[in-house]
Amino acid sequence: MPSTRFIFGFHAVTSRLRQNPNSIREIFIDATRTDQRAQELIKLAENKKIHVISCTGSKLTSMSGNDRHQGVVANIDSSSNYVSIDDILNGLTEPARLLVLDGIQDPHNLGACLRVADAFGVHAVIAPKDRAVGLTPTVYKVSSGAADTVPYISVTNLARTLKQLKEQGIWIFGTAEDAAHDLTHFPISGSVAWVFGSEEKGLRRLTRENCDQLVRIPMQGNIESLNVAVSAGICLFETHRQQFWG
Repeated sequence: MPSTRFIFGFHAVTSRLRQNPNSIREIFIDATRTDQRAQELIKLAENKKIHVISCTGSKLTSMSGNDRHQGVVANIDSSSNYVSIDDILNGLTEPARLLVLDGIQDPHNLGACLRVADAFGVHAVIAPKDRAVGLTPTVYKVSSGAADTVPYISVTNLARTLKQLKEQGIWIFGTAEDAAHDLTHFPISGSVAWVFGSEEKGLRRLTRENCDQLVRIPMQGNIESLNVAVSAGICLFETHRQQFWG
């Protein structure tokens, strides 16, 4: 049997329709949504030959697990999402840009990280299968479609995966408040993987030990740390700036 789940919100469902329509089994829309946005989504679904079902808002809330579905929920076959790291790397014609998340628990943080990854051309987001939130409906909603455009790869052993990435010529840069290297004076070139730790504990010991270099983001205010998605955005922007703008 295929592995199925629900995604919700106009951004997430529309992006899935455009990127991977064959994975959608059916779309449910609130019968009271007769506005242009809903009509455009229905038309797109019909063009992709996806069955659209009108239903009540309460049913959508039950399927999505919350009331922030915006009146649209899609039932998808998540098994069609699977790709491996080798699939990603073997298909690249440019230096790899990867984002590694070491145990992010908050679905809002993961969704925001996926949006940042999409914005700066990250080829894949890698995370451990255990002690991580995974791709929940809330993650899809917060990502505004980025969960459908950036491959999310769950791995059994993150430390082993980092070693394998290094063997393929990818530099592993971890972020830590006590790092000796300052991001503003840190050269970034070639294939890179930025590694960020969990919201409360940061990088785990084995993850930290498998980084080639640890880097800190210079801060001038009184706050000691930044949200993980904000930190990822800063590091990925600096990577983009150095590699594309010089």
